[in-house]
Amino acid sequence: MALGSRAWQRMLSGRRLDLLDPTPVDIEIEDIAHGLAFVARWNGQTKGDFAYSVAEHSLLVEQIHGRLNPKTPVKWKLAALLHDAPEYVIGDMISPVKAAVGAGYGELDARLTAAIHIRFGLPAALPKTVKSQIKRADKISAWMEAVQIAGFSEKEATKFFGRPNPDIIADLKIDLRPPVAVRESFVKRHEELLAKL
Repeated sequence: MALGSRAWQRMLSGRRLDLLDPTPVDIEIEDIAHGLAFVARWNGQTKGDFAYSVAEHSLLVEQIHGRLNPKTPVKWKLAALLHDAPEYVIGDMISPVKAAVGAGYGELDARLTAAIHIRFGLPAALPKTVKSQIKRADKISAWMEAVQIAGFSEKEATKFFGRPNPDIIADLKIDLRPPVAVRESFVKRHEELLAKL
């Protein structure tokens, strides 16, 4: 990716975000929530009347992360909520596509993640243990999504994502909602976590 190039995205907030050199001052939670509420996971290949959005997934990951790590500081709960935030402008790619695209996608994601983290008071790069905890919650969410809405059998989902502890997910169910409702829930949860920091 040529660093001399510029790639701008105009946000609904009026901000102009440079995707190649993002700055924290150009990032707004409303833009993130709006974008993520309209980005479909699983390339849209899910059951239901609404796409399963990255915003909905992020809310679930944050909830699972809290169950796995009940004593975690609020800042790491916020990091879990924002774990896929760069996808509000670069979209969600299934793992096989990310592998085919190569390192460029990862570099873009890392720059956006750092700017988003700094904007909301998190370290640009998370500690490895925290990243690992969030990844574990992410895999549990992926297993649930695969089984509940993406047409996988439990055996197939377990092969790709591992079988989660049933106690962690016992009362969790994925209910697909309209993007506007998911967007509002995402902003509300973000505000709740920021208020506790």
